[in-house]
Amino acid sequence: MTGPIRLLLADDQALVRGALAALLSLEPDLTVVAEVGRGDEVVPMALRTTPDVALLDVEMPGLDGIAATTALRAAVPGCRVLVVTTFGRPGYLRRAMEAGANGFLVKDTPARQLADAVRRVHAGLRVVDPTLAAETLATGASPLTERETAVLRTARGGGTVADLAAMLHLSEGTVRNHLSAAIGKTGARNRADAVRIAEENGWLLGD
Repeated sequence: MTGPIRLLLADDQALVRGALAALLSLEPDLTVVAEVGRGDEVVPMALRTTPDVALLDVEMPGLDGIAATTALRAAVPGCRVLVVTTFGRPGYLRRAMEAGANGFLVKDTPARQLADAVRRVHAGLRVVDPTLAAETLATGASPLTERETAVLRTARGGGTVADLAAMLHLSEGTVRNHLSAAIGKTGARNRADAVRIAEENGWLLGD
């Protein structure tokens, strides 16, 4: 007889993390062996507790869930990853899968369905929210270059073109060109609209 499936939970919201732990612990074949609130705590904790499956939030301090997935798959290859997030954005799903995640679900997934997803991921299957999978196929990959993404990410905080140029160590002309390209590629009306569209599609996750 094998023991219960060992779980690591990573979510920066303690209330959400505690609720997930309580719900999953009700299942006789699942046991939560570790909980962390930061992405950069995932690998150290996994090395100490040897979980079978890690449930990772996307947006966490220290290291986002997608970067944490990459690090965890490299450091503890036997641990499978299920990304469970509030933000059901197509770009997040695509990047999570590219990082090596075995599943991707939104947090409002019913508890029984989430527990079943853990079992399926542990068994070597891939589990993806079907609605989000369809949206991801329809949306496609981000059309933005790395530099355009960086400019839009910085523009989320507002500021003039001069402010953005100073923060990014670029000329104002270069920033204007990148903003113009990003606006065109996203089909946006203006800079703020481009930021909104890119954010909603999950294209701006990162530092």
